[in-house]
Amino acid sequence: MLAQQVGTARRNPLTVRTVQVAVMRQTVPPTVLVVEDDAELRQIITDSLEARGFAVAQALTAADACSRLEAFAYDGMVIDLGLPDADGMDVLDEGLTRYPQLCCVVVTGWGGTEEAVRAIKRGAIDFMIKPFQLVQLAQVLQVGINERRLRSENAQLHAQLGNRLSVSSIIGRSAAMQHVFSALELVSPMKSTVLVQGESGTGKELIARTIHQNSPRRDHPFVAFNAAAVPEGLVEAELFGHAKGAFTGAVNARVGRFELADKGTLFIDEVASMSLAVQAKLLRALQEREIERVGESRSFKFDIRLIAATNVDLRKLVKDGLFREDLFYRLNVVPISLPPLRHRREDIALLAQHFVEKSCRHNGVPERTISQSAMRVLMDHGWPGNIRQLENAIEYAVAVSGASREIVPAMLPEDIRHPEQVSAVGPVTIPEEGVDFQSVMAQIERDLILSGLQKTGGNKRQAARLLNLSRTTLIDKLHRLGATAVAGHSAA
Repeated sequence: MLAQQVGTARRNPLTVRTVQVAVMRQTVPPTVLVVEDDAELRQIITDSLEARGFAVAQALTAADACSRLEAFAYDGMVIDLGLPDADGMDVLDEGLTRYPQLCCVVVTGWGGTEEAVRAIKRGAIDFMIKPFQLVQLAQVLQVGINERRLRSENAQLHAQLGNRLSVSSIIGRSAAMQHVFSALELVSPMKSTVLVQGESGTGKELIARTIHQNSPRRDHPFVAFNAAAVPEGLVEAELFGHAKGAFTGAVNARVGRFELADKGTLFIDEVASMSLAVQAKLLRALQEREIERVGESRSFKFDIRLIAATNVDLRKLVKDGLFREDLFYRLNVVPISLPPLRHRREDIALLAQHFVEKSCRHNGVPERTISQSAMRVLMDHGWPGNIRQLENAIEYAVAVSGASREIVPAMLPEDIRHPEQVSAVGPVTIPEEGVDFQSVMAQIERDLILSGLQKTGGNKRQAARLLNLSRTTLIDKLHRLGATAVAGHSAA
């Protein structure tokens, strides 16, 4: 039968994936852990499952089961509620905490509807009272494991956008990312301006490149410009170009990003960091579809698609008078919001394994795997730096793994393993009478900002980089702190 399927696949390439799945299921038996203190019954269940193609491990106690779960990721688990050293529900919780896709069947010699409901609510796929049909147990496990494998395969396909979008670097199975993928599929063929919003490290430039590569402009340039990475006085010249001698240091004429991106896509990152003067010139350029190089009166017509990105709330900046309202509406034609990594935890395992494979390829080392204990550390972390921080952590782990083929927790960066020990400020002592939380937090924020300004000699742009803020956000915070907070720090 399998030979017939393979023959069909050669004639019809569309069935290759189906045959690969069939081969996998026939050559890799599903693994099941049987947790039962009755030795005779445990062996009967084991023999029955093995006769039906399962690979079975046995555990007598809850402690033994937890030890085995820590060492191996099983496909399924059969758990007796009445274990000698613990409630079987505790083993159920332990298994599903480690492996959310684990297919668990709870069995017991006593109990009824209440226990069954409790087990199902806690994640079991079925509840059986002894004596039960061994055939039924095997069928329940097989159906559950097959459904889980299908969901995983479909998630992998959707995570990489299938064949509809030609970028496989965007990874995500979460509902939030599926929403992003749908938006990308709709907006990519269009000409509309796009505003990508998300925290630092969420992959805004990758989203912009995806839009470009799946648009009619894919054969023309994609030009990226980070407005916060360029000194404020040079932003205009970088965007629009300049003539020779237009300002001190302009020893040669320079083509700006708008001209470089002609017929293609211009991506402006951290657009909120632009001064109001540059915002006005950007608005005029977008309205007139033409620019003038700094120091020249000759205009240049351009044909670009603009994608802008920001890690701050532009609406709030508009309200505070720090961003032009008319420019906001010009940019916010099609908004795409990227969720932070802490809001898409189901994607962490996919992303981590992707970065392991990427790092191994890049460094020419044998492929590594991530241990379950290391994966738990990754899943538990808050990831304030989002995907960029995760990729850096995996790069570090691969680098220090040496000859080991498995990444364990000790190989992860210290701030990932023990985030509570990494703090930018010293410990805070709370007196018996308590504290005013808002006042303390405001003081900490003030001290951090002033320390940043002191370290950079009052340069706000450099201080913003040290504090991982945009310049406009830093200025906004300085305004809220009041004039006394910025005394002696008037540099740009």
